[in-house]
Amino acid sequence: MAAGKEIRGKIKSVENTKKITKAMEMVAASKMRKAQDRMRAARPYAEKVRAIAAHLGQANPEYVHPFMKVNDAKTAGIIVVTTDKGLCGGMNTNVLRAVTNKLRELQDAGDQVQAVAIGNKGLGFLNRIGARVVAQSVGLGDTPHLERLIGPVKVLLDAYAEGKINAVYLSYTKFINTMRQESVVEQLLPLSDEHMKTDKAHASWDYIYEPDAQSVIDELLVRYVESLIYQSVAENMASEQSARMVAMKAATDNAGTVIDELKLVYNKTRQAAITKELSEIVAGAAAV
Repeated sequence: MAAGKEIRGKIKSVENTKKITKAMEMVAASKMRKAQDRMRAARPYAEKVRAIAAHLGQANPEYVHPFMKVNDAKTAGIIVVTTDKGLCGGMNTNVLRAVTNKLRELQDAGDQVQAVAIGNKGLGFLNRIGARVVAQSVGLGDTPHLERLIGPVKVLLDAYAEGKINAVYLSYTKFINTMRQESVVEQLLPLSDEHMKTDKAHASWDYIYEPDAQSVIDELLVRYVESLIYQSVAENMASEQSARMVAMKAATDNAGTVIDELKLVYNKTRQAAITKELSEIVAGAAAV
């Protein structure tokens, strides 16, 4: 029964794996709800800042913020948002594939690329392909903190304001629903008319500025870009927990299927051994 003992060992091993994946599924399901609430709570802030900045821009058309100017530099920047941990299905693979396509597109256009990595998986990928990583932020945990994101991202924002790079792109996994997440690469800078569009019914709004309109617009647009980055990280974390819950559920179901198959093989092996022993007993009795 050496074969039977080996199969029992495999069954025990898969059962232990199933317990781990089941526990991870439950933990991810618990964290997923909090991540989704955090992501949805951040959306109104970004929308309000965008609306006020758009109204200010329309009320002061003579001033154009550096974030809305088009630069002629031959260098582009990209912010890569990924997870710090794995076991979340093909989520990181999909977003890194989109980043690879964008990098190839920029290189074909003759642009050099500076990258900022948010998340350990993206940092490892950028280092492997030899990309120039100018800043990074890893180990964010389960809650995004804006103060940990501002520093690395400010490197690219300042470079764009100084005219050293011609565009900044933001890549992350957008949360659609629990079962679906979409990898996107969006243009962050220069801010387009699509970013700054506003409701025409309220386009004539004006404000009392303190200290002056230019200073307010400068601060608001910086806050708006930071809120877009924070929102992308919040979306990525919600997508991570959803993808991990789905992946761990699939792993748990697969482990159950493997256990059933191994038990069937074990029972067949055991029955074959019993049949063989009975045949030997009968043959021995007949010989006597």
